[in-house]
Amino acid sequence: VGVSFIGTPLTALKNSKAAAISRRFFFHRPMMRFSSATRTVLKTIPTRRLREGGGFIVRRPSITPQDFDPFLMIDHLGPTTYPPGGAIGAPDHPHRGQETVTYILQGSMQHRDSAGHHGTLSPGDVQWMTAGRGVVHAEMPADDVMRQGGTVEGFQLWVNLPRAHKLAPPRYQQIDKTLIPVVTRSEKMNEIRVICGEAGDEKGPAESEYTRACLFDVRLGDGEACELAVPHTRAFVYVYAGEGAVCGTKGAVEGELLLLSESQSGETVALEASSGQELHALVLGGDPHKESIAWRGPFVMNTMDEIQRAIRDFHAGQLGQIPGAAERFKATRQAAARQPQS
Repeated sequence: VGVSFIGTPLTALKNSKAAAISRRFFFHRPMMRFSSATRTVLKTIPTRRLREGGGFIVRRPSITPQDFDPFLMIDHLGPTTYPPGGAIGAPDHPHRGQETVTYILQGSMQHRDSAGHHGTLSPGDVQWMTAGRGVVHAEMPADDVMRQGGTVEGFQLWVNLPRAHKLAPPRYQQIDKTLIPVVTRSEKMNEIRVICGEAGDEKGPAESEYTRACLFDVRLGDGEACELAVPHTRAFVYVYAGEGAVCGTKGAVEGELLLLSESQSGETVALEASSGQELHALVLGGDPHKESIAWRGPFVMNTMDEIQRAIRDFHAGQLGQIPGAAERFKATRQAAARQPQS
């Protein structure tokens, strides 16, 4: 994914990789006119609040998988502040037919799956799990968050797998924040984290072997702006903090997903923070699979017959098990009991 900025040059603060990027990318000066070849906003989609996992609250945009293709859904967890012993996770549950991408902003989470993968995600870290033919997965608060409580915030994005790779071998990528290229300008709170996809000659460390996609975390300071080239058919912007304009449409606020026009000849994605406001947003791009989707809970296939097969395989133990499941379910019940009554 190429990223083109026009205006004030960047100063990279973090590492030599970011320094290489900084020589090629630019943020706009405030109120600078964007390129005429920008995408347009087709629809602004609000989020609804849902309970997931062991009972934690997420915000999820109400978009159909056909409109979001090649993605399936994006959940915004928190920010939620838990009391000591009250942090809730998602104990052992199955997946088949998709990839799950977890990105942590605050707090920390532990991940395990039945293929033997495990790790702890801290703020800025990413986990990209290809469920493929199927795994059992557990996502729990890290031990320190469980003991002491604290604030947790993050995202989980589901990426669909195409029909030919629904039963691919499970794969697990845990990516430390220090491996993610960050472009920063020192005198302003401006930052772009290249999580997945290409930025000029640079490439984000996360990837799907089966879906062409990109994922950026863009953070703009008061009145600042930038323009990104996203060479995929589809593009979306999810605003997770602040307020601003997306491709010229003003008033985009926290908790909104913006569906952009499909690219015909390299149209860009333009973001601008409102005056007196910051703008934090995820920018997603991808090429749709354009296939039938059968979806039931954690299983995403192409036909209902395949869904029924996935359910039978799970109950027959073919997706595996993770040691310690009983303890994780017990911890989740105890944490749920400590939640304030609403």
